[in-house]
Amino acid sequence: MTTVVVAKKAGQVAIAADTLVTFGDTRLGHRFEANSKLFKVDTVAGVSYVGIAGTVAHFPVLRKAMTALPQDQLKLGSRDEVFDTFTKLHPLLKETFFLQTKEDDNDPYESSQFSVVIANASGIYGLYSYREVFEFKEFWGIGSGRSFALGAMHASWDRAKTAREVATVGVHAGCEFDKNSAGPVEVFTIKLKQ
Repeated sequence: MTTVVVAKKAGQVAIAADTLVTFGDTRLGHRFEANSKLFKVDTVAGVSYVGIAGTVAHFPVLRKAMTALPQDQLKLGSRDEVFDTFTKLHPLLKETFFLQTKEDDNDPYESSQFSVVIANASGIYGLYSYREVFEFKEFWGIGSGRSFALGAMHASWDRAKTAREVATVGVHAGCEFDKNSAGPVEVFTIKLKQ
């Protein structure tokens, strides 16, 4: 899995992730491939960074699907815009990329099968498999290392001066204690819109 975190503090937002990919018991580290769990999306409102947790197949699929959307439909500047964008993406994921939408027999909705965090000048957001969207006030994490990351970010919150510091502490904790997370670590920061 992974450790991907977002943070918002001192007028900036940050997103950070480890770079290890695992296939069952096999680890594919940065030495063997330049893995990235974060990608940049240009929208009309500015740059957003997207981080994903889940199967490795999600990374190229979501990146391609998001860039295939018309620019006027790719909006990530609020909780509602994230929801609307991913609702528009869902049919594309099914029809073009063959997404399996069923997780359980009692699913209330078709699943998109992934967990996503988004960082941009408007804030930090999380999106889960049934397109439930959260707007986080301080920080959050996804992936198998999230518990370690959340604990570390919580413990360092008062001492940290910037969102970058909080995010870096979180992802490093994930790399230290989660067997499926390892460095090097990627971190991107954006100035928060007032």
